Amino acid sequence: MELAELMCIDALQRSESCGGHFREESQTPEGEALRDDVNFSYVAAWEYTGDDARPALNKEPLNFEYVKPSQRSYK
Repeated sequence: MELAELMCIDALQRSESCGGHFREESQTPEGEALRDDVNFSYVAAWEYTGDDARPALNKEPLNFEYVKPSQRSYK
């Protein structure tokens, strides 16, 4: 149950569509997932801070040297 709660906290924190995480308010006019690499290009690790405390989000930025992120289309 603790892992499920953490997954929900993480999903609510991310306001973009990425991977299997699709948000209706974050889509292209064609209905494809809309990326937000400016605000969400990082690796996230949640830290346990105690039984009755909210977990802390730790971020590490992603740096793309050879392959750049791009908008996906399944059409």
